[in-house]
Amino acid sequence: MKEKRIFPILILFFIGLSLSLFVFTGVVSGEDNSKSTDDVAGATGFIYSLNFPENQMERNIGYYKLKMSKGQEQTVTLTLTNPSSEIVTVNVSLNGAKTNQNGVIEYGDSDIKNDDSLKFDFTDIVSGPESIELESGETRTVELKIKMPETGIDGVIAGGIQLMRENQDEGVSDEGGSRIINQYAYVIGLLLQESDQELAPDLSLNKVFADQNNYRNAIFVDFSNVIPAFLNDMTVETQINAKGKDAILFERKQTAMRMAPNSFIQFPVSMNGERMVSGTYVANILVTSGDKRWAWTEEFEITQEDADKFNERDVGLVQEKGFDWQLIAIIVVAVLILVGIIFTVLNVIRKKKKQKKFEEKRARKKKKNSQKEEKKY
Repeated sequence: MKEKRIFPILILFFIGLSLSLFVFTGVVSGEDNSKSTDDVAGATGFIYSLNFPENQMERNIGYYKLKMSKGQEQTVTLTLTNPSSEIVTVNVSLNGAKTNQNGVIEYGDSDIKNDDSLKFDFTDIVSGPESIELESGETRTVELKIKMPETGIDGVIAGGIQLMRENQDEGVSDEGGSRIINQYAYVIGLLLQESDQELAPDLSLNKVFADQNNYRNAIFVDFSNVIPAFLNDMTVETQINAKGKDAILFERKQTAMRMAPNSFIQFPVSMNGERMVSGTYVANILVTSGDKRWAWTEEFEITQEDADKFNERDVGLVQEKGFDWQLIAIIVVAVLILVGIIFTVLNVIRKKKKQKKFEEKRARKKKKNSQKEEKKY
């Protein structure tokens, strides 16, 4: 009976955990996500719809894909509606497209920096309001202004429009030592291009270095898509060897990855819970996309300072420190010494008491004998 009860509870737990991490998106996926906005209005507090201009290149998609010309200025709009009974403030965030370490393109708010190859930042070209306040039942139009570079561009300028209700973390309690915040947002892709010409992809290796991924030791391969075009169906293979050695220490292969135009990726190779050791290493890297292929061999060094620092922070190694047999042996010896001292002290006290009793008994016996002698005479 207990197993039958635990199983559905676990299912509900993982469903709840998944929902707490879910973000509603309308990014470049080829699907019209705006059709289902009525279903999620309760979560975000508002719904949106896209107003495609005449230069929209494709109609049956859930994002903007605009054919532009150099120096062109244009205003595009989207419509926000508040179906709730309270005032809703929607924060509007404009973000350039980035590539995360899993090979997934991010159009929302991100800590990832721009790549050095990026000539035209999305946030310098597209502007809009920081927030919109909607009264109960109100519908408003959000205007986004586009100003294309005067020099003209090759390829694609890619970014996203993030719409998030303000103050979603209000009323959150830290009770019980845990804190869970459910935050929901819409992210709408916005692509700008001046021609349909396809650009040949090109990648450039930046560096290989040691660091941590989710508080665990890892090697990172940092490379850039230096062309203003998407790179799709990318496979990355990496093998790490000690310099001068043939044995593969760590390796990783991942398929079906993508990169945003003029973005970089820091591809992590796990050290599988092992301690980081200082020394010189070699990374053999192969990246493929269709019939395109990039191969690099890069030497890198892990200093003793970095190795000590990351080993100290690695959560897996910290747990292992709980089973430090040398420390346990020291504790056991200390306890034995303490027990020995206590035993010695108690033994001395016991002997002193025994000696005292013996002397008292002998004194009584001597006194008794003396009394007998006195009676005899």
